[in-house]
Formats: sequence, C-alpha cells, structure tokens
Amino acid sequence: MSGGVFAAVLAAAFLHAAWNAMVKGGADKRVTMAAVMLGHVPPAALALLFVDAPAWDSWPWLLAGMLAHLGYQIFLLGAYTKGDLSQVYPIARGLAPLVVTAVSVVLLGERLAALEILAVGMIAAGLMSMALLRGTDGARNTEAVRLALATGCFIAAYSLIDGYGARVSGSPVGFYAWLGSGNAVLFALYLRLRHPGVLRVTFTRALPVFFVGGTASFAAYAIVIWSFTQAPIALVTALRETSIVFAVGIGVVVFKEDLTRAKGLAICATLAGAALLRLSNL
Repeated sequence: MSGGVFAAVLAAAFLHAAWNAMVKGGADKRVTMAAVMLGHVPPAALALLFVDAPAWDSWPWLLAGMLAHLGYQIFLLGAYTKGDLSQVYPIARGLAPLVVTAVSVVLLGERLAALEILAVGMIAAGLMSMALLRGTDGARNTEAVRLALATGCFIAAYSLIDGYGARVSGSPVGFYAWLGSGNAVLFALYLRLRHPGVLRVTFTRALPVFFVGGTASFAAYAIVIWSFTQAPIALVTALRETSIVFAVGIGVVVFKEDLTRAKGLAICATLAGAALLRLSNL
C-alpha cells in the first residue's frame, strides 16, 4: 500500500467517524441514519456529471453491493436498539477485517505478507477489545452481540463485493455513485415499510445531517472504493476500521466521554497495527 493510498484511507476513516458521530448525536438515530443514507444522492448525482458510468460487467457486483449495504444498515440499526454504540460499533468494525482477510487469502487467492496479516490482526484485536472495556449491560447483552456480529459479516460482504466490483467497473467513483444512489432508494423503501414516520420528519429534523453527513459518508466510501483498486482489499478494510479511533477522539472532545487507561491501551494497539501495516510496505 503506497503512502498516498494509506493517507487517503485514513482520511476516509476520519470522515466515517464524523458522520457516525452525527448519527450518535441525533435524538432519533433512525432519522439521522436516514438523513445520511439519503444524503448520498446529491453528491452521487454531482459525481456522475464528471466520471464515467461503470462498465456493464460490474453491474452484478453493483446490485449485490446495494443489498449488502442495506443488510448492514438494517442490522446496525437493530444492534443500536439493543446495545451501546461503544460496544456494538467496535465488534462490528473489528470483525470485518478478520473475515475479509480470511476470505481474501483462503478463497480469493490474494497474497499478503506475514507482517501485513499480523497488522490486520492487531487492528482487529484493538478494535474489538474496546467492546469489552465497560462492564455495562450492553456488554453482556447477547442479542446486541449477535446483531453486531451479523453487522460485521455484512461489512465484510460489501467490502469484498465492492472491491471486486470497482476493479472491473473501470470507474470506481462512478460505481459507487450508482451503488450509493440505489442503496438510498432501497433504504428509503425499507423505512417506508417498517418505520413510515421516519421519512416524514427526516428533512425537517435532520436537514443539516442530510447535506453534511450524507456528503461526508459518500466521500468516505468513494475514497475506500478507489483504494480497493489500488491495494489489497483486506489491507484497505483493516486500515479503514481505524475510524473507531477517530470516533473515540470525537467522543472525548465533543461528547465529553471518559478516556480510560484500558481504552487508551486498546487505541494504542489499533494504532500500532496501522503503523505496522504502513512499515510493512516501505
């Protein structure tokens, strides 16, 4: 992974943490999540004016990616109703790079150096250990853990699908512009069927989140999609999940959350894994 791709993925991780903080700060997380997902449409439409459409060969991947993202969003919302953000988020994000790495190496034939595999493991261990730092009911809530693990599997699925789809699309940003727009439509249909009141208030209660959070989310994953075409999917996925470190920082500064010694050690393990990932490619 080159220095430019490394820096780009870290920027995407920060943007991902920023929009998640906007969702967390909302009174109704379904409304703020809806605002972010629907907010993909304006930047996607703008991007399509300047980039090529994805090749037809990538459309099966594109459609599969829409469904995988929808599954991720549904299970993530379900997990947040059962457990705390600080436990659900690390489990889901920490599991994904482990699954992606295993599938990439064992089934898809990607070749990773021993140091790169070690770095992925350190990042995943650092992230998932954050879920065990607090002895709250959320940490012992098996339903929340089950939903978070399912969420992590969907994250791994869309990472692999999007990575290979972007590689055959000939236009990574165009690929995600179409995918993000289609996913927004599917998510809106889901809300209309399951939570019809959410759509009615999204643009009155969360208009800033629609524009700012939606744009940040679109930009974050558009960068990741491009990075999938420049480096192994497993490495990009692992590095991108360092967003939890940025999320913890935002939580401490903005939401005045405590930064315990144990949480600091978990962050150090995650950052050490990211540093090892970079050093292994020098």
